[in-house]
Amino acid sequence: MKLDDAAVFELPEATRELRETALAFARDRLAPHAQEWDETKHFPVEVMREAAALGMAALYVREESGGAGLSRLDAAVVFEALATGCPTTSAFLSIHNMVAWMIDRFGNDAQRTEWLPKLVTMEKIASYCLTEPGAGSDAAALATRAARDNQGYVLNGVKQFISGAGASDLYLTMGAHRRDRSEWRLGASGPEGHTGSLLRREREEDGLERPADAPGDLRGCAPARRGAARR
Repeated sequence: MKLDDAAVFELPEATRELRETALAFARDRLAPHAQEWDETKHFPVEVMREAAALGMAALYVREESGGAGLSRLDAAVVFEALATGCPTTSAFLSIHNMVAWMIDRFGNDAQRTEWLPKLVTMEKIASYCLTEPGAGSDAAALATRAARDNQGYVLNGVKQFISGAGASDLYLTMGAHRRDRSEWRLGASGPEGHTGSLLRREREEDGLERPADAPGDLRGCAPARRGAARR
């Protein structure tokens, strides 16, 4: 079937300009080094910070929170363009963007104030922890729990395939939440039970080597800021 010319979608001019900027960055700063980075397991933090200086670390974070305030379409176009130079770097930037947006959208004022300025510039780097050994990436089957204690919340669970593990400064960890102390799995009561807890890295390392998609044992972990961001 021939596609009706009227149905052909064209990107807005501003989005096309954004794509050209991302393509140029991919060509000049990513592509010449991508193979070497893979071979040497190098995690190009400084180059990603150059992308952040162009607004690519907080693409759909609100402008009033320090982000670019763009659309998800804009972000998809940027990540596609960056992937022409280095798919791995583009993928990690997409993860970092998602964490920054979740803090902006679901976090409290204290979390936004503490983390967003440093995530926007990638002075601090963020990972997203969803996948589990027994659930994969099925958010409705997560076994990780965020339970209240007398000081706030305690996380218990195991994650795997954490992109940026060991190098990131902040880990937004998804699990199940309920207001009382009873044990509860996310799928039992629907999506209102999702919780995102912020865990900070305890050791300060340069993170110059490309990190593995590593597992994480969260038994007894306390979030970086008391009071998990919930939806």
